[in-house]
Amino acid sequence: MTRISYLGLGTMGLGMVKNLLSVGHDVTVWNRSANGVDEAVVAGAKSAPTIAEAVRGADFVMYCLSDDTAVRQVVLAEDGLASEVSDTSIVIDLSTISPEVSAEERDAFEARGVRFLDAPVFGSKGEAAAGGLWIVVGGEEDTVSQSLPVLEPISETVHHIGPGGCGVRMKLVGNLVVAAQLLALGESLTLAKSAGLDLSKVLDVLKVTDFRSPIFDGVGATVLAGDYSPSFALKLMQKDARLIQSFAKTLAAPVPSVDAAAGYIDAAIEAGWSEENASALIKAVAADGGVSLQNS
Repeated sequence: MTRISYLGLGTMGLGMVKNLLSVGHDVTVWNRSANGVDEAVVAGAKSAPTIAEAVRGADFVMYCLSDDTAVRQVVLAEDGLASEVSDTSIVIDLSTISPEVSAEERDAFEARGVRFLDAPVFGSKGEAAAGGLWIVVGGEEDTVSQSLPVLEPISETVHHIGPGGCGVRMKLVGNLVVAAQLLALGESLTLAKSAGLDLSKVLDVLKVTDFRSPIFDGVGATVLAGDYSPSFALKLMQKDARLIQSFAKTLAAPVPSVDAAAGYIDAAIEAGWSEENASALIKAVAADGGVSLQNS
C-alpha cells in the first residue's frame, strides 16, 4: 500500500485526498488549521499534529498551497517540510507559485537527496473533487513515472513538460490563456449588451463557433445568472496575474491581455469582490461599460 502524506486541505486539497483514498492509498493529512481535517478523517485519512509526524515513512508527500508565502511557511521554514522529509520520499508540489520559489524548493530538497516534482494543476474545486484535474509536471522522467500511481487518481491527464521548473512555468502560460478568455468574454458580453443583443442568444452562438471554449460555456451561463460563487477566488487570480506579469518581465515577453485583465481584477477587488469567483472581473468590465449582464 502506498503511503501518502498530504499537506494543506484548502479548496483543492480535500478533493484530492478523497480521490487518493478512493483507490486504496494510505493517506495522512496535516493542515495549518483544523479546516477539512475532520472531513478527511471521515473519508478514511489519518491526521497528524505536525509536519514531521505527517511525513514520517511516507512514500510520497503532496501539497497544493495558495501562494509563495504559504509555501515558504510550510516547506522552507526552519521546521518545515524540506528539513523534515526523508530522502526516501518523493515530494510533489501541486501549487501555482512563482518559478523563483519553486526553484528554492527544488534546491532545498535536492540538497538533501530528496526527489522533487513541480506539478501544478489546471482546474479548480469541481475538478479536484471529481478527480479531473490536468497536471503539468517538471522533473526527472523516472520520478514522474514512479509518481503516476498518485497523480492519475486526481487527474484527467498528466503532462510531463520537461525538467525541473517546466511544470510551474507551463502553469503560468496556461493561466495567461484563462485570464485572456475571461477578459474576452467580459468584453464581448459588454459589447453585445451595449448593442442591444440578447445575451442568451449570444452565448448560443459562442457555444458552436470555431472559437468556442469551455470557459465561455461554463462562465457565460453563470454571469447571466449573476452567480459568482467561488470555485476559484478572484483574489487568487490576482495573485496568478501578478505571477505571470513578473515572469514575463524577466523574459521581456509582452503579455498585453494579462496586463488588461489585471487592471479589471484590481478594480473588481476594490469593489469588494475578492472572495467571489475569478469571473467577477467580468463585472468590472461591465461596470466600465455602464451595463449589467445579469438577466432580469
